[in-house]
Amino acid sequence: MKLPLYWIDAFTDRVFAGNPAAVVPLPSWPADALLQKIAYENGVSETAFFVRTGPARCHLRWFTPAVEVDLCGHATLASGHVLFRELGEDGDRVTFDSRSGPLSVRRRSDGKLELDFPARPATPAAAPAALLAGLRRPPAEVRCSERMWLCVYSETGDVQSLQPDDAELARLSPGRIIVTAPGQDCDFVSRFFAPDAGIAEDPVTGSAHCTLMPYWAGRLGRNTLHARQVSRRGGELWCEYVPAAPAAGPHRAAGRVRIAGDTVLYLRGELQA
Repeated sequence: MKLPLYWIDAFTDRVFAGNPAAVVPLPSWPADALLQKIAYENGVSETAFFVRTGPARCHLRWFTPAVEVDLCGHATLASGHVLFRELGEDGDRVTFDSRSGPLSVRRRSDGKLELDFPARPATPAAAPAALLAGLRRPPAEVRCSERMWLCVYSETGDVQSLQPDDAELARLSPGRIIVTAPGQDCDFVSRFFAPDAGIAEDPVTGSAHCTLMPYWAGRLGRNTLHARQVSRRGGELWCEYVPAAPAAGPHRAAGRVRIAGDTVLYLRGELQA
């Protein structure tokens, strides 16, 4: 079976930066085992697969080389790039049905693509021993969501210089870790580690900003912020936190996060599966 393959660098305006994602449009869904094998063979942090289900609508899934994940920002942005810029999608918005509900990518007038994702706030938590041992430098503040740890440092340099112990971090549950600090020429910086998904460090992580934005919007008192992921490849994100309207009862929506960035094509080709 021959399938088209696109390799997109997301959250950057130049190749060899940002976060590379492989995108594979499909006519229909094959066995999950084949999807996982393709993702492993591609070797990038995520491979996105989508099947069209209607006008400007697709079913989207994401696989790391090791597992399927329930949310991925850069590969969703990359999928929007493929639809708009490679496959000639009309209009300015596409909607993806996913494990995390409906997600959209909007084509902005400034040329950037913008994700609309669910907010996933973190709440204060005690730091487990494996987290402190794995980071090798204690954060000033620790929070936790259902899926991620959020570790806050005082300065950009604290985040840039971290050299984590992957084996210690892999003992954590949840097993995905955001580290963040105030920025110098941006509002905040971050890095992201996901040893439980087979990713020691993800270069630029859109989904992490679903947790970062509620925190930094509250701390800085502004809902529109410029973020930078300070991995070796690096990436730029322009984000907006949209809090949910107040609601009665214990189950309150967390709101939405809009995450915009540039994308650039690195490769187009065909795979044989």
